[in-house]
Amino acid sequence: MNRTAVTAILKNLDQLMPELESLYKDVHAHPELSMQETRTAGLAADWLRKAGYEVTTGVGKTGVVGLLHNGDGPTIMLRADMDALPIEEATKLPYASTVTQMDNQGKSVPVGHMCGHDMHVTWLVGAAVLFAQARDVWKGTLMIVFQPGEETAEGARAMIEDRLLQRFPKPVVVLGQHVMLGAAGDIAGSAGPITSAADSLQIRLFGRGAHGSMPQAAIDPVVMAASTVLRLQTIVAREVAATEAAVITVGVLQAGTKENVIPDEAIIKLNVRTFDEGVRTRVLAAIERIVNAEAEASGAPRKPEITPLDQYPLNVNDVDASNCVAEAFRAYFSPARVHHTGPSPASEDFGCFATVWQVPSVFWFVGGTDPAAYAKAKAEGTLNQMPVNHSPLFAPVLHPTLETGVETLVVAALAWLTT
Repeated sequence: MNRTAVTAILKNLDQLMPELESLYKDVHAHPELSMQETRTAGLAADWLRKAGYEVTTGVGKTGVVGLLHNGDGPTIMLRADMDALPIEEATKLPYASTVTQMDNQGKSVPVGHMCGHDMHVTWLVGAAVLFAQARDVWKGTLMIVFQPGEETAEGARAMIEDRLLQRFPKPVVVLGQHVMLGAAGDIAGSAGPITSAADSLQIRLFGRGAHGSMPQAAIDPVVMAASTVLRLQTIVAREVAATEAAVITVGVLQAGTKENVIPDEAIIKLNVRTFDEGVRTRVLAAIERIVNAEAEASGAPRKPEITPLDQYPLNVNDVDASNCVAEAFRAYFSPARVHHTGPSPASEDFGCFATVWQVPSVFWFVGGTDPAAYAKAKAEGTLNQMPVNHSPLFAPVLHPTLETGVETLVVAALAWLTT
């Protein structure tokens, strides 16, 4: 790490911080659902233009790409996601969201930045501005990417399908980060798998409806669905080795409209997380086997329909690139702030960019929890009671979370940029 270059780029961070804090609160208070991030994208594009970037908007519908050419040197891609969730915020912050928006089903839903993508946008804006203000200490090209639709696994793919590879220079590395539960100011990561593969499925089970008083005339899809849900849990318990990992979560079970009517179908929606392609293949095959077997055992009039909903790839950090980033972090931050972590069961479409470009990528985590509160919960064994991403109470503390995320992007990028 070139400490002189890092210091020169970050010297204006304190001066920029009030504007970044205002930007964060603004984006937090005005969240937008996946693939609808027009306001957020507009703010990001405006910041990049003012900093002197060549800006392209509407990439993959609402994505933004900014290029800053600064002499001979490598191209580094820095990425942040922009979308929020259909969750009603319960933080009671003065800048809490009260927004509602129409989802892709035409339903009005509350919207909140309960996964921290507002923080990601602010971090990337801060790093982009600081690099632009200190062009005399680095050489190369920065490619700043604000990605839509991470929460629905649409955004990275949409940008790629919108000819991202043909329209923009190929980077030598793709870098990204995520705010998570953890002491604010701390950083964590590891080489190898860092976030899980995820597959979401809808299962439609078919029965035969009847009056609730005459079950003998029915083929009950409620019982069929209940048996299926229970049997699905045996996949992890009995078909996945103790040395492997998988999670199967049934998040939706829907059937019927009235207590004395046996319906004619039931819906199950489930989510699968895995860290190995072989395990993923076996788990998905087991789901199909169990669903079909339970339907047949119930005498279902037709086979179930199994429909994929969305899919996230396994996100694997390149070993050499991860070690390079970790070394740079330890050199800039105190080693006590840089932690090794195992793979997270959360999922990301971040890895899609590096996969299609066939270049290394590194993804890491930045803590966003009040350090004193985190230390107290850890000592008391109550970390599992603290609000995490996707909780209506998830709210990263502003400082030092804002500063740390900007610093990590600058330090990591400079591990490659010519100085």
